[in-house]
Amino acid sequence: MSTIDAPERSTPAIPGPAARVLLIQAPYYGGVVSGMRRGAERVLAEAGATLEVVDVAGAFELPAALRMALRKAPGWDGFLLHGCVVKGETDHYQFICEAVCQGVMDIAGEAGVPLGFGLLTVESIGQAEARSADDRHNKGAEAAIALLTQIALARNWGLK
Repeated sequence: MSTIDAPERSTPAIPGPAARVLLIQAPYYGGVVSGMRRGAERVLAEAGATLEVVDVAGAFELPAALRMALRKAPGWDGFLLHGCVVKGETDHYQFICEAVCQGVMDIAGEAGVPLGFGLLTVESIGQAEARSADDRHNKGAEAAIALLTQIALARNWGLK
């Protein structure tokens, strides 16, 4: 872990009914993504939100799955995306990371949808494990807090 400590973030209050959240996860690195999901589940439970989970093959499929979910949109208030890409010896890592991040950003900008983005882009599985551990550095929990903050904003502005 780096010497920079993660800030303490609290779970935001969500006005209105319990939020319905869809988690789209790429469990290629199953233990890591499960750890992120557990972190998100804790945060969402604290907020009284409900969670539905679907799997995709890998990180590259996250943007397309998000677009499909938006077409279906059976009342979800927001979306979480979880995955992990570990750097290897080829350029594959760079291409995948850039494509996924740009794809998700494009969709989020177009749709204006509440989104929590938890894609770990790391150099080693050890870094990924540190960011998915059951502690305050869990990036799945951070993505869930970001999502809930966006849902609250959308509701406060009368968008949801």
